[in-house]
Amino acid sequence: MTCTRRTFLRFSLVSAVSMTAKQAFAQGVATHKAKPVVRHAPSGRPFNAHFVDVAAAAGLSAPTIYGGVESKKYILESTGCGCAFIDYDNDGWLDIFLLCGTRIEAAPPAATNRLYKNNRDGTFTDVTQKAGLHAIGWASGVCVGDYNNDGFEDMFCTYFGQNILYRNNGDGTFTDVTKAAGLLNDQPRWGAGCSFLDYNRDGHLDLFVSNYVRFSIEHAPVPGENTNCNWKGIPVECGPRGLPTGWHSLYRNNGDGTFSDVSQLAGIARATQCYGMTVVAADLDEDGWPDIYVACDSTPSLLFMNNHDGTFREEGVLRGVALSDDGEEQAGMGVAIGDYDLDGHLDLFKTHFADDANVLYHNDGKGAFDDVTRASRVGVETRYVCWGAGIVDLDNDGCPDLFMVTGNVYPEVERKLPQYQNKTPRAVFRNLGNSTFEELIDAAGPGVAEEHCSRGCAFGDFDNDGDVDILIVNLNETPSLLRNDLIGNQNWVKVKLEGVKSNRSAIGARVLAHYGGKTQAQSVLSQCSFYSCNDPRLHFGLGTHTTVDLEVRWPNGMVEVFKRMPVNRLVTLREGAGMVQNRGWLKS
Repeated sequence: MTCTRRTFLRFSLVSAVSMTAKQAFAQGVATHKAKPVVRHAPSGRPFNAHFVDVAAAAGLSAPTIYGGVESKKYILESTGCGCAFIDYDNDGWLDIFLLCGTRIEAAPPAATNRLYKNNRDGTFTDVTQKAGLHAIGWASGVCVGDYNNDGFEDMFCTYFGQNILYRNNGDGTFTDVTKAAGLLNDQPRWGAGCSFLDYNRDGHLDLFVSNYVRFSIEHAPVPGENTNCNWKGIPVECGPRGLPTGWHSLYRNNGDGTFSDVSQLAGIARATQCYGMTVVAADLDEDGWPDIYVACDSTPSLLFMNNHDGTFREEGVLRGVALSDDGEEQAGMGVAIGDYDLDGHLDLFKTHFADDANVLYHNDGKGAFDDVTRASRVGVETRYVCWGAGIVDLDNDGCPDLFMVTGNVYPEVERKLPQYQNKTPRAVFRNLGNSTFEELIDAAGPGVAEEHCSRGCAFGDFDNDGDVDILIVNLNETPSLLRNDLIGNQNWVKVKLEGVKSNRSAIGARVLAHYGGKTQAQSVLSQCSFYSCNDPRLHFGLGTHTTVDLEVRWPNGMVEVFKRMPVNRLVTLREGAGMVQNRGWLKS
């Protein structure tokens, strides 16, 4: 009998489960390692994107407090949090939402989530108090979507303890409606990733929430207490291995502002024994229904395939996205989604721990994935602990690039092992146009080369100048806002979708851009990267091409085609109505 890779992976999962007892005597994080791929000589091609950190000049002055600075006693202090680009006031300019943690001993005055309003001149104003978003606690992830279809984007934030649903009131303020919406926990949980999605295609956004570990400070072991509290012989925070796994939840939107927990009914609750992190919801097998991918730390990642009847089946191993290519568990944390090879299908990029490679998965269009990490040359980089990531066209050449942020979870380790720094640079993998990438750090600008201990990042055009900028969370530092100072005359188009029969945010819509004989797929997402949310306006670099055809597959199944669309501008498309006037966009 021929043993295919996916058959091998099915057997590998059985082996991985059987190894659980052995893993109890190993370190607390997945032990998988990958030797870096040999680097090719530099291509010598210029990279026209250049990133500069303008956060200070933009007014993003508050630090993201998260646990100890020199050392971490508990895993709660190290995982960090995400951020979001959100146009909360519908003026056509992206505002910024930054999550925050606290400290074990006491919360500093600066420890709160922050909302910054875009002043449309490159600066932002802190409107946290005015908006009603001041909150202290261990925040994790954020997802954005208009759950009540009133035309204003709402936010759901996950926490260690109690998650919060913030309803956008449409007047610049938000209201905590968690209890009224039926989303209060019956006991404290560690909310991690989250995504709004319309899994049953009824036009109302439902909600998926992953949970990381079951944890309490009162009963948590401390560094060095057992074998799950050591890394390379150094006492460190304990876990996630050795701690009980979380469980994941699906909440159905009842259409009246409330949600019902359908985790059991939908088959989500059957997936156990994993440490869930970032959640991405998109139609990965192109059957018109959204699927759910959950990056999992030190356990097999999960892929829930939509059965079209309100239920899901978990097929991460079968479809090749649960384990490493050699069948082992990895420390999955962040997830990017996009079409790196321009074949019209949504691929995945998942970030991992130091000494392991970040994995690029190629989608065959039917939701079956192949690990192309080595073939694509992404595997040259294994030095860093990696978190937020994106598949985004940074230089508008029509070929999406990869971007990731990095930072260690063990700040004390570098004192004994200096090669494992706490603060490390970001990285760009520029797309060479032949399904391979070239890593750039210094060549991409000082905003990439600067070293920080980062976690979440979000991608969006905050200054409306036609390129992709990057917002980054740095632990116990102020955030970074990487402005893209792009040179050259490459073309582009942005696509803003407004649902009518579909959910108003058009979350789950898939757009195919056809240009120069190529096809690029993107999807409107509620969360990706690491616990973060991108600009909902889909950005397509077009290179030298001056026209583009757009095919929109709306969440309710409707398909619309728009021929020879204008370039170098934002195009707003309303379901069933075609092009409509943009809001606030100055370059139309």
